[in-house]
Parts: sequence; C-alpha cells; structure tokens
Amino acid sequence: MTADNETNICPFDFSDALEFDPVLADLMDRDAPTRIRLPYGDADAWLITGFDAVKQVTTDHRLSRAAIIGHDYPRLTPEPIVSPESINVMDPPHSSRVRQLASQAFTQQQVDGMRSRIIWLADVLLDRMEEDGSPADLVQYLSDPLPQHTILDLLGVEQEDWPQMQESVRQLLVVGAGNKEAAASAKADLTAYFAKLVEQRRTSPGKDLISAMAAARDGEDQLDDRELAVMALTLTLSGQDTATCQISDIAYLLLTRPELMEHLRRRPESLTDVLQEMLRYIPFRKGIGIPRVALEDVELDGVQIRAGEFVHVSYLTANRDPKRFPDSHVLDPDRPYQPHMTFGWGGHRCIAVPLAMAEMEVAIGRLLKRFPGLRLAVPPEEVRWDTETIRRFPLELPVAW
Repeated sequence: MTADNETNICPFDFSDALEFDPVLADLMDRDAPTRIRLPYGDADAWLITGFDAVKQVTTDHRLSRAAIIGHDYPRLTPEPIVSPESINVMDPPHSSRVRQLASQAFTQQQVDGMRSRIIWLADVLLDRMEEDGSPADLVQYLSDPLPQHTILDLLGVEQEDWPQMQESVRQLLVVGAGNKEAAASAKADLTAYFAKLVEQRRTSPGKDLISAMAAARDGEDQLDDRELAVMALTLTLSGQDTATCQISDIAYLLLTRPELMEHLRRRPESLTDVLQEMLRYIPFRKGIGIPRVALEDVELDGVQIRAGEFVHVSYLTANRDPKRFPDSHVLDPDRPYQPHMTFGWGGHRCIAVPLAMAEMEVAIGRLLKRFPGLRLAVPPEEVRWDTETIRRFPLELPVAW
C-alpha cells in the first residue's frame, strides 16, 4: 500500500481545552503515513501515527535524530528548542552511554529519596494557597511553581536565580516567529549558567542532581562538563514543560469530571494507575516533537521512505490507537495499565520518568487530601488556555473549597 503524494498543511495550533486536535484525528484515521508541511523548516515530512509504527520509528537505527543537526528541519517553533549537543538528538550508541550515566541520578531508589523534599515543596505552596484563601488560581499556586521549584531545587540552582531561569525557559517555548532572537538568547543564557554551575560542582559537589550525574561512572567513563551542562538544561526544559502542564491538565480533568474525583477519593490507592490513564488520554502538546531523518530507504507501514526524508511521529495519536487501547478516546479510570507514549519510547524515552511521576503523585495526592471540597470556581468554558506555545494547558485554574 502507498500513501498519496498530497502534502497536508499542518499548523497544529489547536488549543480548545483538552479536546483532541481534529487535524490529528483525521490524519490518524488514514491507513498509511501521510506527508505534512509544518510552519517552520525547509522540507516536508512524513507523519507516523499508529502505536506499532511509532514504536518501529523510535527503535529503528536507520532513522536518525542526530542527522537533523545542521538542517532547517520541519518543526513548530521558529528557533529549534533542542541544543545540538542534547541527548534528545543523539543516536545510539552515544545516546545509550549518556542515558546510562545520567539515569543513575533518576533510579526509583534515588527518586524515593527525593520524595520527602518534593512533599515539603508542595506543602509550602499549598500552605500559601490555604492562607491566602478561596478562591485561588491552582496554576499560580501549585502546578506552575512545583515542577519548576522541584527541578531547580534538585539541580542546586540558587533560589534567587529561579525567576530568571523560569523566564528564559518560557522564552524558549514560545512559537511566534517574532520570538526567534529572544529564544536564541534565552538558550545561550541557560547553557552558560549551567556551564558555570557544573564547574562549581566539579570542585565542590553537593547533594544535588548535577553532583549526582557528575559522580556517575561506567567503568572509567563519565559525563564531561559540556554533557552535564546540556543535560541540566534538558532537564530544566522538560521538568518545567511536561510536569507543569500535566499537573494543570490532570487537575482540570478531575475538576470537570466529578466521577474521576470521586473514584480517587474512594480508592486513593489507585492514584498512580489513574494518573497513567490520564497521561495516556491528555493531548499534552501540539502535534509533534523532534523529527528523524532516514539514513537509507526504509519501508514503513506500507510506504517507502526515501533516504534523506524527514519522519515525524505523534505520541498523541499513538496513545489513542484503538488497536492498542480499546475505546481509546474514552478516559477509563479502571483501564488496565499498558505502557503509553506520553514520556516517549525507545532510546529517547524520558530518563526522568520516576521523578515526573513522583511530582504528579505528590501534587495531586496532597491537593485532594488537603482540600476535600475542591471545585472549579468558574464555568469550564471560562477557563483560559495557552495558545502561544507548543504545550496544551490552562493558563489559570480558579478553584474554591
């Protein structure tokens, strides 16, 4: 089977609450990969949507992320978010080495040791929300600051530097064409900051993540200073990008679906499983992420991909593949857990998943325990949503109790 050669113009700018992008829904309903044109980049790309096909792309050595460097590759943002040295654009075996070393800081045992600190950070924020009184903006008090404070705290960034770091990260994630220079400057500032911090930790290690990654060894091998600085930047971006949005999105679902809230209050031990189902269901970003380049001709899902062509996958459509998840567009708190692709797959699955899950478990668990009468303070249609970045999340979430 072959796809037609029609190129689909895909702005992927849909921002209607947590509804699924109808353009993506249409593309996933086709029976083969499709050609897409994104807002930035000098070439079209193939889009792969099915779970098994996405899985193949993310594990096939003939499809390279590293090969995009130096190309004006198809993307949603004017300035490429990812640094050329980032683990996100490395291929095995180099990426395997960096991942193996860096992931030593994110084992379940390491994260379990961090959990008390995350609980303390969450309780400080919820104390402030309770003191200031109902109603309150949950984004401002909890979901925005907690992941930011957590990753910056764990990386050992001085608290006085947090506001500037948060602003630099925000600049990097804006999609408007007029933001290109500001985004490039923000990336340079963050990289320089972490390079200096790495240098300090080499001579004076502490109990922070940079020190832990600097101490990681595989025989004689260890991460060099540049790798450490880029890894810290990657964690800062992903730590604030994914977890911030997801805590807000999860809270929105709980506040607008009373049966979900009731399920968790009745069965608090099911929190992790319900969170996994919500993570599968939530369209946490717009469209796609980082592409790959075919190093040679590859047949994929019945289509011939030519050497040099770009290939994008959609984790969002893979998470809604009915062959993998029956009634895939239904949010089912009793659905038996099956691994989803919200955190990626294969050689580029997020190494900090245990930390992200701990943040979400703490944030939602503490919120429900401390505010049993929590409810949305405005009608759902009045909640304002982000439209300027690649992420999907409410800008404000007014709650009362």
